[in-house]
Amino acid sequence: MVKGKKNRVKVRHRRILKRLSATGNSRVRLLVRKSLKHIYAILIDDRQGKIITSLTGKSKNIASARELGKQVAETALKAGLAEVVFDRGGYLYHGRVKALAESAREAGLKF
Repeated sequence: MVKGKKNRVKVRHRRILKRLSATGNSRVRLLVRKSLKHIYAILIDDRQGKIITSLTGKSKNIASARELGKQVAETALKAGLAEVVFDRGGYLYHGRVKALAESAREAGLKF
């Protein structure tokens, strides 16, 4: 058993990344990171090793996560990315992470 919340998140994220890389995925990855005060959404092209864009939600509530999800979807669609792979970064699919993902789907992003 891995001790500490941060360590458990790291272990889960490594497990997620193994699955994503094992599929030989050619889609861009939408990575979600969060802190106590902010939530971050990063679009990463793993084939080229480049960050396409990074957006930040300035508040710690679910409403700001929903707004960030809409912004991410709009930015991705403008860049010509209709489909991405959702990488929850080792966090549980709950609360702010879930709100960001659902609002991005509602705004037209597919994953």
